[in-house]
Amino acid sequence: MKTRSFAVIGLGTFGSTVASELARFGNPVLGIDIDGQYVSRLAETLTEVVIADGKDEVALKEAGVGGYDVAVVAIGEDLEANVLCTMNVKMLGVETIWVKALNRTHHRILTKLGADRVILPEHEIGQHIAQMLHNPLVRDYVSLGNGYHVVDFKVPAELDGKMVGKAAIFEKYNVRALGAMRDNHYLSCDDGDLRLREDDKLLLLGKRSDLRHFGDDLRDGN
Repeated sequence: MKTRSFAVIGLGTFGSTVASELARFGNPVLGIDIDGQYVSRLAETLTEVVIADGKDEVALKEAGVGGYDVAVVAIGEDLEANVLCTMNVKMLGVETIWVKALNRTHHRILTKLGADRVILPEHEIGQHIAQMLHNPLVRDYVSLGNGYHVVDFKVPAELDGKMVGKAAIFEKYNVRALGAMRDNHYLSCDDGDLRLREDDKLLLLGKRSDLRHFGDDLRDGN
């Protein structure tokens, strides 16, 4: 996989986490913040760090932001600074721009400005946690777009011993079993002959509403 370079602007909790993880994966990462304390604490972690104001296009240009493949605008509560910084990195020709939004109105503004991905961290994490709290059988899930999700589903006692291809509940909810993890082994569900065991980690593909009804039925013992 070709290594991409990242400029992360705003090194608060969200920005510093993103920048540190990208660096841990071996990517070149430039970290920028107007606060020298935030910059200094990542000096040994990131490829390069710079004290600069995201609202200042000249400062961002001098920092070399335009030469990076991806810019992540992670400026927190200052909406004006966030918007101006997004405009600046766009003007500098950064190919891909991800931006942290404060609310849905801000989300719409950033989308109009041409951000490739707008993130509402608290909203997205809240949805994620609520889904897992609602149904303890759901370990984790990933959205694939167009209403489809892949869910990491803990196999309950009701499905113990059942073969994937003959468990009517999968067909009832139009949910497809992709595979299962048993201990440290991956088991394919392609031929439908896999016999499930309680506590297997089952990967399910389906629309969100179908997956929810499927999980609710099993949770309630139906």
